[in-house]
Amino acid sequence: MKCVIQRVKNASVSIKEIEHASIGDGLLVLVSFEIDDLEVDLDWMATKIVNLRIMKDKAGMMNLSLKETKGDLLLVSQFTLHASTKKGNRPSFILAAKPAIALDFYHNFITRLENGLVKKISAGVFAADMLVSLQNDGPVTIILDSKNKL
Repeated sequence: MKCVIQRVKNASVSIKEIEHASIGDGLLVLVSFEIDDLEVDLDWMATKIVNLRIMKDKAGMMNLSLKETKGDLLLVSQFTLHASTKKGNRPSFILAAKPAIALDFYHNFITRLENGLVKKISAGVFAADMLVSLQNDGPVTIILDSKNKL
């Protein structure tokens, strides 16, 4: 499981030129699931994201978590995070979880994030062709991989 986490001033997802979801200060999280991911990967990633101390404190330092600031979270599925470009110029997505499994993980991950934040999060639509807009704050961009926990 891979996530790209961006601290944002605002972010939104549009589908067919219609805004589907938007947030203010918080995190935009792009997520991709791998063929051998397990529920434990979802738990680890949700806990890490909710508690990751990358939000600004009053002095402007990265000392607070999203949970502490009660910021927003926008989750967007993006299987292309598992692209392999080792051979040739056409990316291979062989490591990405099959859509039916990834969809189940996506919904379970939303639930885990909401439970960790104790509030609803915003989300894109799984497998939709989406336009994602954001104003990156910092910029702060963190890449997490559940296979590299240690």
